Amino acid sequence: MALTGRAALLAALGSLPVGIWEPSWTGILAVNAPLAMACACDFALAAPVRRLGLTRSGDTSVRLGDTADVTLTITNPSRRPLRARLRDAWPPSTWQPGTEGAASRHRLTVPAGERRRVTTRLRPTRRGDRQADRVTIRSYGPLGLFSRQGTHKAPWTVRVLPPFTSRKHLPSKLARLRELDGRTSVLTRGEGTEFDSLREYVPGDDTRSIDWRATARQSAVAVRTWRPERDRHILLVLDTGRTSAGRVGDAPRLDASMDAALLLAALASRAGDRVDLLAYDRKIRALVQGRTAGDVLPSLVNAMATLEPELVETNARGLTATALRTSPRRSLIVLLTTLDAAPIEEGLLPVLSQLTQRHTVLLASVADPHITEMAKARGNVDAVYEAAAAAQAQSERHRTAEQLRRHGVTVVDATPDDLAPALADAYLALKAAGRL
Repeated sequence: MALTGRAALLAALGSLPVGIWEPSWTGILAVNAPLAMACACDFALAAPVRRLGLTRSGDTSVRLGDTADVTLTITNPSRRPLRARLRDAWPPSTWQPGTEGAASRHRLTVPAGERRRVTTRLRPTRRGDRQADRVTIRSYGPLGLFSRQGTHKAPWTVRVLPPFTSRKHLPSKLARLRELDGRTSVLTRGEGTEFDSLREYVPGDDTRSIDWRATARQSAVAVRTWRPERDRHILLVLDTGRTSAGRVGDAPRLDASMDAALLLAALASRAGDRVDLLAYDRKIRALVQGRTAGDVLPSLVNAMATLEPELVETNARGLTATALRTSPRRSLIVLLTTLDAAPIEEGLLPVLSQLTQRHTVLLASVADPHITEMAKARGNVDAVYEAAAAAQAQSERHRTAEQLRRHGVTVVDATPDDLAPALADAYLALKAAGRL
């Protein structure tokens, strides 16, 4: 059987006379000369790296937790075949821990004048834009003794979007919305609702709903039924200040707030309401306005993808002024912020009346489920102290929530898993009550 590569070279060197291996200059030269010649030939036959052409294609966006495939096309314009190892470098947050080595390294052979493709599968662990780093290629000769190495820039960006895990609640909320929307006949009261239909009066109906003109044209008393008004304006306000950076479980509070905002936006757009987004701490971090019902959710997801908590105290006066400029007409303003006593009492409460005088205000906050677990702890001294601290923290949140309710604010305080459906239920309750 014929030997090739390193095996053939070693066999050839092993067949030299024993005397050649004597420690003399003549022997050394006799051994090294064939080896040097083989290495030089191997190096000369390795395809050049700098002349290679690299282009990318594939996914440009992916939801957090899903995979994205980015394809790298390598073109070999030289007259020598390319035998190479390739490393496609991306930021560490692009990979699941421990998988970067296997996912980013490839072996490939590209005949002279041809092209080949390799696909790198990404699985990001954080939101935001992930940009490709350099591509390092090591080109080997036919014997694999020497290689040429070089790097290329092949720019590509993959935007990692919020996962929107709460979309599983959307079908049940839409069923409730259809009931409120008149597909199942209901009677709602309140100023600002739209006329739906006429029906016969039954004892207990509000006499203000009697349609006297319709009654005069028929033998029975007719009353008007109402449905929640469409084309209402909703402004989602994400607080991106320092309190949104606090981690609850494996993610910051901001991520849970964004997930709840996405569910509410999907529900409200199906209801015919207009939804805008404002992300603010000391300046505007994101602003989405004037999108159609079909475009609002993709626009919100894209705007939220790059948002990160800022380690600064939120300027409540600036936030209020910006919200009022963004919503000049009566709207539902949904504040996704903290219920901690200090930021509310020192920041929001002094300027809250500016919002509540003109708008309906709903505040949603992420509660820490660990506090609830601590409050139930018993059995030893440390557990009792933990339970006392948790009870005090819960008492402060309840007191802050009551202060907000006294100012006419609807408050939703729930854990990350429950915040999105709870916020959607609060929106539907306001709609059913005719408060939008």
